[in-house]
Amino acid sequence: MVDLQPDQLRALDAIATTGTFDAAARHLGVTPSAVSQRMRALEAAVGQVLVRRGRPAELTPPGQVLVRHARHLALQQADVLAELGIADRGAAAGSGPPDGGPAAPPLPEITLVVSGDALTTWALPALAEASAWARLEVLREDEDHSIGLLRDGTAVAAVTSVAEAVPGCRSTLLGTMRYRPVASPAFVERWFPDGPTHEALAVAPVLAFDRKDDLQDRYLRARAAGGPALDPPRHHVPASNEFRRAIELGMGWGMLPDLQSTASRHAGRLVGFDDAHAVDVAQHWQQWRLHSASLDRVAGAVAAAARTALS
Repeated sequence: MVDLQPDQLRALDAIATTGTFDAAARHLGVTPSAVSQRMRALEAAVGQVLVRRGRPAELTPPGQVLVRHARHLALQQADVLAELGIADRGAAAGSGPPDGGPAAPPLPEITLVVSGDALTTWALPALAEASAWARLEVLREDEDHSIGLLRDGTAVAAVTSVAEAVPGCRSTLLGTMRYRPVASPAFVERWFPDGPTHEALAVAPVLAFDRKDDLQDRYLRARAAGGPALDPPRHHVPASNEFRRAIELGMGWGMLPDLQSTASRHAGRLVGFDDAHAVDVAQHWQQWRLHSASLDRVAGAVAAAARTALS
């Protein structure tokens, strides 16, 4: 029977989190030699290479499986200690209350991945509420790519546009965000005097969030309707508020969620120039299948916020 030792799993988790054996040692408060010994012992126990040594160190597929297991255990242990009111004796020195009183039970650590648009528009208040009972690390990733962070164990839950559950996860529909093509009034007057024709869309500058952002191309594919592909000049602005502001300043047109663009449209800073081709993007909550009261509470807070904000 393979016996997975907690200190070995913590070493693997620390390597995955920090990227190097030396940083993992500092994170754990042990020597680099101790981390190396634990990893050799864990790899010998499972009979597989778990980490490709380098800078940064990279987990192999079996290493990713064990990291997910290690984080499952850490989250469940934190839940149990919090329920019992027991302080984490492994916590870093000096982390107790400033008056020298008894240490508080540990808050479970939960890593989530959320798109920049969801953070900007509706998800952040739910996460602020959840911060009362969990220590959150929120990673920003494009909705279509966030499941990769679930699959490799980096995150335990995600707000994503992908409906199909990652193996080991469950998926719940939260609602829909509607995106529509918008631009400044002056941009529309200059580039779309006759509307968003195929010829105009082929040359009018477009804004994308980053190179993973496919929303603008999804719209352009629909507008091409089997004709020649549309590939206009484009700029990239990888921050949600700045992306909206760049559109207002006339750098290009772009797809914005109604939750983010409504105020600017009402104020006349933006106009929707092709509302008939708005794009609806479903929002799903995916989380690991494990018993964790704190993760379930976070899921409940996110679902409640989605019911209020999304269609």
